[in-house]
Amino acid sequence: MTFSDEALERLRQAAAPWGAVPMAARLRLVRRFRCLLRRRWRMLPALFPQRPAVETLTAELLPLLAACRFLERNAGKVLRQRKVGMWGRPLWLPGVTSRVERRPFGVVLILAPGNYPLMLPGIQLLQALVAGNVVALKPAPGGEASARLLVDLLAQAGFPPSVCVVLPTESGAEAVAAGFNLIVLTGSVQTGRQVLQDAARTLTPTIMELSGVDPVFVLPGADLAHVARRLVYGARLNNGATCIAPHRVFIRREDEAALLTVLRAMLSEKPLLSCDSAGRTRLAALVERIKAAGGCAETVGDVVIFTQVEGLHDLLDTDIFMPWLALTGVSDIEDALVLEAGMSYALGASIFGPVSEAARLAQRLRSGSICINDLIVPTADPRLPFGGAGSSGYGVTRGPEGLLALTRPVAISTRQPQNSSLWWNMKLSAM
Repeated sequence: MTFSDEALERLRQAAAPWGAVPMAARLRLVRRFRCLLRRRWRMLPALFPQRPAVETLTAELLPLLAACRFLERNAGKVLRQRKVGMWGRPLWLPGVTSRVERRPFGVVLILAPGNYPLMLPGIQLLQALVAGNVVALKPAPGGEASARLLVDLLAQAGFPPSVCVVLPTESGAEAVAAGFNLIVLTGSVQTGRQVLQDAARTLTPTIMELSGVDPVFVLPGADLAHVARRLVYGARLNNGATCIAPHRVFIRREDEAALLTVLRAMLSEKPLLSCDSAGRTRLAALVERIKAAGGCAETVGDVVIFTQVEGLHDLLDTDIFMPWLALTGVSDIEDALVLEAGMSYALGASIFGPVSEAARLAQRLRSGSICINDLIVPTADPRLPFGGAGSSGYGVTRGPEGLLALTRPVAISTRQPQNSSLWWNMKLSAM
């Protein structure tokens, strides 16, 4: 057997005993994990030398700690069995009582991303374990140290070593084909298509958290200085490698020049980023395509700003995880919505402007996460589900909905013996 086959067999043997552990006991282990992780905060920045230390703590550590606290407080209620009472029960089912249980899938494969290799798989891993699953974690290249840290902390917290194994980074295709009970992928559209194709051979259900090329809608009345500050923050976060970073900015033509001026001033004061070379190559190719099609591109503080891209929106429908913004001048919001409807991605979106008007616009967007007068908020709040539509995937992780997604519902109905004859009499009289 291959390594992934052996790991899968060991996990299958561990699934039933772990699934039988009471919820309260699982959550005590999560609490210990959280305490151990919090004590390690000083060493975490060393895992990510290309990032400012404060960014690692705010983008990796704090969201993971918050997710632990969310599970400790809410997992028992979210996964509690639901009793179906007599009210609303069909008349031809006298004496029948029912309940709906949430049961673990069993053995879950987590295909982790490379951009946030501690926080993203850490939350998914803990939710899967709390739901009663056992896990195989396949880190992305460069994420091995984060994966080892997660597993080491689990063991120190008291989780049985058999409930989580780390697979080699190159074992993804082999693991997908092995026949897990559920696959959770955070990755690119290209990877998602390949995983779906391979998982279909074993009818393995999947959760796909894929890329985004998020739009930003700037309404009349928006504070352009505030918009620019948030765009600069979002475009530069994690060296541009954030799936819900802002990229396509829709703004009235008469306001475009003013926003561009503020962006240039803010970006020129920022230090240079540490973007990876492969991403720089992809972004450079996009710059050439935009210029060849008649658009303009300039680099300010390591952020590429595209302008004059009206009619070139199809070129922007690409998931390049780099710091870039495309300012599109529109006549009104309806013009912007027409352009947005032609895009394949629908992960996140942001709207800046009067709250009531922004709320009405939010009802018309198909993105899985929508922020009003801010951006990237969903990654910071463990109560919120996270997922997209279209080329951004399907299913959710995180929040109550993400926890439920790691279980399957089982309905159990019981008829009291003394009511059996009454049921048959009612059935015969209806024939």
